[in-house]
Amino acid sequence: MAKILVTGYGGFLGAAVARQLLRAGYEVRGLARANYPRLASLGVECLEGDVTDRAVVLQAVQGCAGVVHTAAKAGVWGAWQDYYRVNTLATSHLLEAAHRHGVRAFVHTSSPSVTFAGEHQSGVDESAPYPKKWLCFYPHTKALAEQAVLSAAKIGQVRTCALRPHLIWGEHDPHLFPRVIARAKQGKLRRVGSGKNLIDVVHVESAAGAHVQAINRLLDDDPRLNGQALFLTDGQPVECWEWISKILSTAGVPVPTRSISYSAAYGIGAILEAIYWGLKRKQEPPMTRFVAAQLALDHYFNIDRARNLLDYQPERDVEAEFEKCRPWLQRLATA
Repeated sequence: MAKILVTGYGGFLGAAVARQLLRAGYEVRGLARANYPRLASLGVECLEGDVTDRAVVLQAVQGCAGVVHTAAKAGVWGAWQDYYRVNTLATSHLLEAAHRHGVRAFVHTSSPSVTFAGEHQSGVDESAPYPKKWLCFYPHTKALAEQAVLSAAKIGQVRTCALRPHLIWGEHDPHLFPRVIARAKQGKLRRVGSGKNLIDVVHVESAAGAHVQAINRLLDDDPRLNGQALFLTDGQPVECWEWISKILSTAGVPVPTRSISYSAAYGIGAILEAIYWGLKRKQEPPMTRFVAAQLALDHYFNIDRARNLLDYQPERDVEAEFEKCRPWLQRLATA
């Protein structure tokens, strides 16, 4: 079978993609800044290197028929150059290597936040434009990378697509669940607005499966998928505060009862950002404009394109998945 390079293969999504590619019969080469013996034991060819290093990337891509690019710098705070190097420059290195080495399929992990302009997104589809203003550097640099990937579909033999998974969750999630639990335990979590705004999430195995299916379709030269961006979700929006409460109650952490209006949270975020930038503080402020908007506004998406082009079937038993997470979440809460 074809060999696929997975960048960031040791991460939450990247590891799930690597495992599913192996089960599908592909050879998998992983590129990350660390080694992952558990994945190596499954058969992953593990390369240690920085995805922002052009020479490393050129070598890693050689001999691969496809690339799944999951490596990224996430978060809402930090220097522009740090986000640009990892999210944008590294993607350009990978695209260059893909063209040079005859890669046929390039799947880029993007984000729905590339279309977020601080306003409600209620069932929007992929026709939603990139915003003219950005609330933080992560979505801006991811949008630049996504645009480069989609534009590359028109050049040479490489076929590309960008997948936009939203709020990836599941057992051993290192981002969403720990962040919610930590902020609640520290007394820093508040309901922003009514909490009834609708949001989308996506289970890690569903998101990973879509990446594998995208590789399959692109290697089969499916012209419909080439150059397309696709939202990925669980297919059923949830109320934001209800979802946060479910995480906390499953972990055995009291759900905060205090709340703040969206306008107040947004204003506080703007002030704190100005102060932290002025003082050149590296740690994230307790509130930012982006976080306030994400906690208070709708952000759920139409996934018809993924259903049509990938035969994407994301529906999962959420209660059963949370039960799988319960022991881990409770350990996390008491750590």
